[in-house]
Order: sequence, then C-alpha cells, then structure tokens
Amino acid sequence: MMPEPDDEYALLETRLKTLLPEEYQDTYRDVQPVSMGSAGLKFGSDGRVLWDEIWGSFCHLAMAGGPPHRGKLLEPATKAAIAAERARYDEVVSELCRGVAMVSGLAAEPSRVAGWIAVDCPSTHMAGWLVRAINMENVSAHVDGMVLHLPAGPEFRLEKEIKNVITSIAKTCHYWLGHTSVAQHRAVGALFAVMEAESPLIQPPFASRSTSTALREKVAAKIVLRTGLQATGLEYQGWIGIDCLRVPAAVWMMRVMVASNVLCRREGNFVYVPVNPSTDRTGNRVAALVERAHRVTSAQGRHLAGKRGAALV
Repeated sequence: MMPEPDDEYALLETRLKTLLPEEYQDTYRDVQPVSMGSAGLKFGSDGRVLWDEIWGSFCHLAMAGGPPHRGKLLEPATKAAIAAERARYDEVVSELCRGVAMVSGLAAEPSRVAGWIAVDCPSTHMAGWLVRAINMENVSAHVDGMVLHLPAGPEFRLEKEIKNVITSIAKTCHYWLGHTSVAQHRAVGALFAVMEAESPLIQPPFASRSTSTALREKVAAKIVLRTGLQATGLEYQGWIGIDCLRVPAAVWMMRVMVASNVLCRREGNFVYVPVNPSTDRTGNRVAALVERAHRVTSAQGRHLAGKRGAALV
C-alpha cells in the first residue's frame, strides 16, 4: 500500500530540517525568493579581485526557499570549446581556484575532467551538502566522495560566470561553516547514509554531457503519466524540466526532491531533475520520486489552503 501523503510529508520535513541551518528550521515556510542584489567586485593594488572582501552578508539559501543565485543554470564548457581557447581556459581555472580557496579555505585545483575544477572538502557530508546547495543556486556541481566539482569554461567572464561560481561556494560555505553546528554536521552525515541506502544519490552525468534526448523524452512521458505535470524542458543536457505552474509549488517540489536524495534546482516555476543513464538507466527512479514529491507537495498545498486560503498547486 502507498504511504499516506501526511506520513510522507512528516518524514521528508524531518529530513529537510536536518539539512537546513538551524535558523531556517522553523521559519523556512516564510522565506521568500527575493534577492538582496549583487555585490560589486573589489580589487587589490595588484589589480586582482579581493574575493574574500566582497560580501558582508548573503541572500537566503535557495535550499530554504530563497532566490537562486542565478536565474539559469551555469554549465561547464564542452571539450571542443576548451580546446579552441586553451590559454583562456587555463586563466579562468586559475582564477576560480584562487577565488574558491580565498572564500572557503578549501584547496582547489583543475579537475581531471575538462570543464571543471576540483575542491577538496574535509568530509563526505560537507561535500554532499554543498553539491545539493550549490545546484539549487543554479550553478552546476558534482560530488565524488570528498571532492566537489565546480564548472569552468573559457567563456567565463570575471564579473559574471567566474563571480557566480565563487559566490555560490562562498554563500553555501558561509551557511555550512558559520550557521550549522558540529552536531548538525554529524546528523547530516547520518541522514545521507540513510538516504543512500534507500536510494543512491541521483545527479546529472559528470564526464559526459551527452544524455540522449530519447531517454529524456521517455522520462518526461513517465512524469506526465504519473503526475499530470508537463515535463518538457529539455534545454539542458542531463536535466529535465517540470512545469509546476507556480513558484511556491516549485520551491516545495525542489525541497522534497532533495530530501529524497535527488539533486534538484529551480528556474521560476520549473523544477529540474537529473536524467542519468548510468545510475538510473530507465529513469524509473527519478520518475517515481517526482511522483512522490508532487503527491506530498499537493497534499501540503491543500493543507495550507485550508489555513491561508491559497493553495501551492
């Protein structure tokens, strides 16, 4: 028998509260996706950006319902684009590694996979938390054990894409290191172990950006059949977009998916979930988890509508 939506919601809400910094655990329902604006660059006497002196505060985490740092996903460059501008790519990677180290205190170096830099985290649960939080800020990230990968490309500009990557890890490290306790870090690690045993983390393909359109269309059809939601956003390799119709519903869907061990992010009223033929060959797992997220979100929307007179979905 299928669990009752209220029981599912209680489980997923407990997981979400474990993932969120303490300050959000009782207030995340009220967080609005409103941006504080963008901080300007500051330069030292040598002409280089003082990345660790730019921010005095950050917007709310997208994980908590705040505005994603970017409106659209920032993706890694293709091998062809890197080969065409290798010198510029090396400059971008060098500046990304320098900036990431300055704002996070973590070691960063070029990744073994073109289009990425590799950031060494002190624990698997920190890396796992950051990959979830950074993707929700609409910056591509991939996790492999204690290594977090962030995107790079020769077309990245200092004041735009380079700043986006560095801001995303500065913001998320700020909340992880400054707003969560050691006890919560342990709780997050324990939760990841439980979720991994239940359903291994689903993230977009890493080494290849060539997820077939045919597979994504099959997954889209399954999602439409299971939920009635149109899943037609195929503009990103490795992701499929689902139209949740309204922003509040998309925020809730995103939260529930992450609490179900699926990387997820939001662009307006669309949520994006991974399609990965290596870890979810047929897409059945992600489709089933989207169905659960929709069921729980719909039930929560009806519950809130009775209290506030406005539904989520």
